[in-house]
Formats: sequence, structure tokens, C-alpha cells
Amino acid sequence: MPSTALLTPSATAAAPGVVTGRPRAWLRVEGLAVAAAALAVPAAVGQPWWLVLALFVVPDLSALGYLAGPRAGAWTYNLVHTAPLPLALLGAGAGWDSAALTVAGAVGLFHLGVDRAFGYGVKQDHGFGATHLGVHGRR
Repeated sequence: MPSTALLTPSATAAAPGVVTGRPRAWLRVEGLAVAAAALAVPAAVGQPWWLVLALFVVPDLSALGYLAGPRAGAWTYNLVHTAPLPLALLGAGAGWDSAALTVAGAVGLFHLGVDRAFGYGVKQDHGFGATHLGVHGRR
């Protein structure tokens, strides 16, 4: 099978490690809910909600890890684009009464929620476009 066959929509649906069907739809709805909830967090610490929007692209700086190769890039990208780090930042912000850490956690959760809502998932080790929610990029 040619490698381009893995990039077609029908092949993506059958690719190992890719969530399809109703579970994929639920993950996208969940992402939307996480993003919406993250917008409420800054108000709890006296910060404007638009700060989360203004800092939206900051988590994407983690893609610079791809300069060290696809495996390192996936690791750095996924570290920032999954819930543990943003939740740790929220917890640290609450524990240390730090608005900056709390907003940083909200930015991370908002970003990952929007990514999931639009179908962008956790990166696979073999390439930037391959995620648990499908393949993105040039086909």
C-alpha cells in the first residue's frame, strides 16, 4: 500500500490509534466545553477573560521541539497540549495565589479545548500531522 493511502480520509478512519465515529464527536464536544470553562477562570482571579484569547497561540511555541525531530517534537507538543500541565498550572496558581499561573493554566486549557473541538489531537511520534483524531495537513 502506498504511503499516501494513509492520508486519505477513508484510510484515516481505519488507521491504528485514530478515534473515529461517535467517540470522536464526543471528544470534540468535550473540547468545546473545556474551552468555554477556561474562559471563566481569569474572572475568578480578577483578570480579564480576553487575556486568554490574547495568549492563545503561546502553547503552539511547543512545536519548536520538532526542530529536534518528530519524536522530541511530539513529546514537547503533547506536554503542552494535554491537560496535566495546564491543570498543574491552575493548581499552582490557586495554591500560591498567583494570577499569572492561573491565567497560564486557563490559556493552556482553552487552547487544548479549541484544538480538540476543531479535531486536532495528541500528536503521534511519526509526524506532526498524525494525531489521535486523524491526519491533518497536506494530503
